[in-house]
Amino acid sequence: MKINAAIIGGSGYTGLELIRILSNHRYVNLKYITSRQYENFQVKDIFQNLSKYDELKFISPDIDKISGECDIIFTALPHKASMEIVKEFYDRGKKVIDLSADFRFSDANLYEKYYDKHKFKNLNEIAIYGLPEVNREKIKNAQIIGNPGCYPTSIILGLYPLLKNKIKISNKIIADSKSGVSGAGRNPSLKTIFTEVNENFSAYNIGKHRHQPEIEEQCSEIYGNNLNITFTPHLLPINRGILSTIYVDILEPNVGFENLYHIYKEAYKDEPFILLFEKGKYPSINTVRETNYCAIGLHYNKEISQLIIVSVIDNLVKGASGQAVQNMNIMFGFVEAEGLNFISPFV
Repeated sequence: MKINAAIIGGSGYTGLELIRILSNHRYVNLKYITSRQYENFQVKDIFQNLSKYDELKFISPDIDKISGECDIIFTALPHKASMEIVKEFYDRGKKVIDLSADFRFSDANLYEKYYDKHKFKNLNEIAIYGLPEVNREKIKNAQIIGNPGCYPTSIILGLYPLLKNKIKISNKIIADSKSGVSGAGRNPSLKTIFTEVNENFSAYNIGKHRHQPEIEEQCSEIYGNNLNITFTPHLLPINRGILSTIYVDILEPNVGFENLYHIYKEAYKDEPFILLFEKGKYPSINTVRETNYCAIGLHYNKEISQLIIVSVIDNLVKGASGQAVQNMNIMFGFVEAEGLNFISPFV
């Protein structure tokens, strides 16, 4: 079976990464790519690395035309801009994977607190949070997927085995995360221009980053109790990648590293995109660069009963477009790793 796909908003980093990944997918025909900025331009003339698509042009978003000819629609638009377009495709019975934050929250009121007014709160109730390792069975039958944020992906996957197994932990968790500049998108800003980022390293949006409530909502839902996440993001002078170091106080008595490692190994033994490192080994950003993997390393300080988790992803792949394709594969019954079998170039 081959399906037709469309990307709404195909000229940003996540849209471009979707095009790159889908070009390697045996069962997807990329039918339409929209861009208001580059409307009527050939894709290959704007982005030379996409010369494979020599007949494909950027078009304006024609909802009826795309609905009539496509089986899956990826919306790679800014927050709030996705809302009405997703609703239009939903009303036409189409499957949609949205890469903005518009459909990530179970509680639309939480979205409004940190983003903007939500016009279609009822859709949040049916949208599925697209983290396959957590919601695979729900994803299979979903019509709307809220593709997770990049920071939340690295942190939730780092914590998931503890939360799933209801290990007694402190409800105050620290997540210290560092990201490459592409996480800020393609629109230029003073904070992300070369001279500001190069040879520099800085924290930003301390205590007010929009991904914090997303992380807390998902982790609390998995755990069954409210958890507080102290989340601090940092900007690295690199193009892509996220490394999150997560600190969790373990309250279970008589738990050692071996017990905790076994919990992670069992939780992720069948997961195609989780790399669990052995004791004493920890991943770096180069471990997963340009791949859909999340690599995890563990250290347990028995003196203070604290687990330190290092969780690493590529923010544009597992943190965005690769995860979106992984979700699509699940929705259409393809092999989950189809189109995603990339190995990191490392250097």
